[in-house]
Amino acid sequence: MHFTKQQINELEQRFRTHLINSLSGFKSANLIGTQDKLGNTNLAIVSSVFHLGAHPPLVGMIMRPHSVPRHTFENILETGVYTINQVNSEIYQQAHQTSARYDKDESEFAATGLTTEYLADFYAPFVAQSRLKYAVKLVEHQHLAINGTELVIGEIIDLHVDDNAVQDDGFIDLASINTVAVSGLDSYHTTQALSRLPYAKKTP
Repeated sequence: MHFTKQQINELEQRFRTHLINSLSGFKSANLIGTQDKLGNTNLAIVSSVFHLGAHPPLVGMIMRPHSVPRHTFENILETGVYTINQVNSEIYQQAHQTSARYDKDESEFAATGLTTEYLADFYAPFVAQSRLKYAVKLVEHQHLAINGTELVIGEIIDLHVDDNAVQDDGFIDLASINTVAVSGLDSYHTTQALSRLPYAKKTP
């Protein structure tokens, strides 16, 4: 099957959305926890979180255009902090439900049955059911003019992960904590490791 640029542009909108969103393959499924200055909590599933650097520990994510109210993005700009909570196989259906359009005074935590958890005096809420979660401080934000999306860059300042998931060399075994991946907009997958390979060097 072959699609030219013109054919892609002429595809029915929903078909095109599913097609293009599937191209990037498996992505991490994360719940972004925020709270505004009045204490209203918000939770949103995001599949665009990516590693940006380890020294200092930086993580980025792309947020949809701010053409309509985006409570997560607004709370991040307002308070400067948020949490990233990886989704596991026990909560993926509740996590997906957070993508519904709730009003600002409706907490996705309450609507989905997920539990707020406040750790180490951090202002933004964590998801108690997540087995890998970290506190993030906003360090940079850029508006991407090409499509109106927002690039959010944060520094990881606190990390909470199941003891059994961290191996001796620091590697986190995501499969051991039932972390799920997402493809497209709505397809969730469990993972199975093939192997860890040694550091690649040029052969003589």
